[in-house]
Amino acid sequence: MSKVYFSTWNGELINNVGKPQDKWEESAYNLPAQYDDHRSSRAFIGWDGVTLFDEDVDVIRLAMEYAAQYQEYSEACGRCAPGRWGGRILYDQLNKIARGEGEIADFNHLKEISKSMQITSKCEIGKTVPNPILDLMTHFEDTFLECINKKMPSKHYDGDASYIAKITAPCSDACPAHVDIPGYIEGVRDLRFDDSLEATRQTMPLAHTCGRVCPHPCEDACRRTNLDESISIMALKRLGADYETDHGYDFFHPMEKKSSIGKKIAVIGAGPAGLTTAYYTAAEGIEVDCYEELPVLGGEVTVGVPEYRMPWDKYAQDIECVRDMGVNFITNSKITADDMRKFEQDYDAVMVATGTRISKKVRCDNEREEIKGYWGAIDFLDWVNLYEKFDIKTPKHVQEKQMLPTDHVDLTGKTVVCVGGGFTSMDVVRCSIRAGAARVIMIYRRDEKTIIRNTTYEEYHEAVEEGVEFFFHSAVNKITTDENDVLTELLIDKYELVPDPDGGRPNLEKVEGASYTIEADYLIPAVSQSADLGLLPEEWDIEMTSWATIKTNGKDYMTSRKGIFASGDCEYGPMTIVNAVGQAKRAASVMARYVQSGEITLSDEEIMEDHLMKLKVYDKNEKITGWLPGLPREVAEVLDVDVRKNNNKEVNLGFTQEQALSEAERCMRCYYIAMVQA
Repeated sequence: MSKVYFSTWNGELINNVGKPQDKWEESAYNLPAQYDDHRSSRAFIGWDGVTLFDEDVDVIRLAMEYAAQYQEYSEACGRCAPGRWGGRILYDQLNKIARGEGEIADFNHLKEISKSMQITSKCEIGKTVPNPILDLMTHFEDTFLECINKKMPSKHYDGDASYIAKITAPCSDACPAHVDIPGYIEGVRDLRFDDSLEATRQTMPLAHTCGRVCPHPCEDACRRTNLDESISIMALKRLGADYETDHGYDFFHPMEKKSSIGKKIAVIGAGPAGLTTAYYTAAEGIEVDCYEELPVLGGEVTVGVPEYRMPWDKYAQDIECVRDMGVNFITNSKITADDMRKFEQDYDAVMVATGTRISKKVRCDNEREEIKGYWGAIDFLDWVNLYEKFDIKTPKHVQEKQMLPTDHVDLTGKTVVCVGGGFTSMDVVRCSIRAGAARVIMIYRRDEKTIIRNTTYEEYHEAVEEGVEFFFHSAVNKITTDENDVLTELLIDKYELVPDPDGGRPNLEKVEGASYTIEADYLIPAVSQSADLGLLPEEWDIEMTSWATIKTNGKDYMTSRKGIFASGDCEYGPMTIVNAVGQAKRAASVMARYVQSGEITLSDEEIMEDHLMKLKVYDKNEKITGWLPGLPREVAEVLDVDVRKNNNKEVNLGFTQEQALSEAERCMRCYYIAMVQA
């Protein structure tokens, strides 16, 4: 909330014109009154209105500069005459009035064109650009008419001013990587899959991966939801990547790699965060060495995400796309504190992107690592995926400890109990089915609705189809073993939600007398993971979070030690792939500037991203008009359960071309323009 001089944002009319500043009202919205650490905002103008923080703002020039931003966009678009030519007229007429040459007819023409664009433009950017301009013409009509009648320029027409604009969309704003989602959907609609892929790779190098295993928060912020159903955004993303791979093309990079600038960085970890950092810094002409502890590249997506969800040959293409940018990979390289001390001297900056690869315990009685049949989720998935993807056999000591009859994870006839409620636990139970387990149970403290929110609707229901049993509102109380310390039985407590008498959130309370036992061969905890940060020298005293991850300010990803950055799971804790990519893309941008200037700065694009995320671009209560409702969302074909549950074939087969075109046509192309005068 901030005090404003004037605002029409989201229909909230605040008019403090003529009032002393200490009497100004506050807006209910997170409007960007402070642009950055050094500059206050004077005005904010966007799709949903206009806000003035300073009474000295030149409202005519503000409207003109906003129209100029749209004119630049609409010239590149050219999708419809109202948008393209209307945008040109908006700018020309406002510029004419601002420089003192306007007529009353021009003022009236502006109103007519604005209203026509609101009704007839084909996309939201054309429909919404007139909104704040009309607001200014309505509430500051005297200012416009004074310039027209006196034939004088607006008060700051020739003055210095900084206008910073950004094009966004509700879906792109909700995407942690801020992918240009309408752009890549438009590429699909035009059958220009190369354009589609380039739009994705502007901020997301792992197009194959996030086209398959992304939890797609963008779909929760799709304006189409307000009309019927959200666009199947994730399914459309993979099409450009599959097109490139299936046709054997060279990589469609959205940028040309710059010439070497004589700087080099080290990236520790070749998972999603490390790969993203490496890709975008290498594109800036920086030499990148990327170190990976495992014998294979890709981090947890490689050894944690099963083949049936993320085929290795597709992920390998994402990795090769990064390598094609000139990144040097070094595998089988576990970095130590001594290495880090040397890296600080040898490199201009270091990115720590080591992930979280230590499985946390469920915190029950008799929980011990040495129990035979107690198997951490990360180690379990490692050996499943290393064998399935690379034919790397499970070592003898693991075979013996986990009582495996073969050199790979074979659970034939066994009962597996997994404790969790997120993607890792889903991978565990579905891999267990494929490894031959006779019975697979997921224990989860919350309910079905929450587990779907933590993963996806598809993931949960596919697991149910494959035979996974879900025990909700339950938790493991105690592990029982036999005389050989082999797991035999689990005591399970039952819980229920009890309403809070004060009206707060319901409390989860144990149901006395409702506990029961399950005979089990394996207990696999998948409740969360922690980071192994032994590589950080103690004397560096790098600041940590209360969750034992590396602390940054969450904006530039510099740690408390200059030149050492962190992103991904080791910075935030276990997160989704797209979150890790989003962090790393921002960090790469900051690092590219840091190695040249020694300063930590954010670009205007990044500053605007942060402001818009606070403001919230998507309005779930908005009523959508002008679009035909009831167009069904396309659903990709999946392998039949009897075909898929005994193997690792990819389950989701993706869209046909006909489905892809039909789904892309449902997109309403909800671009918006936001602009700050600083």
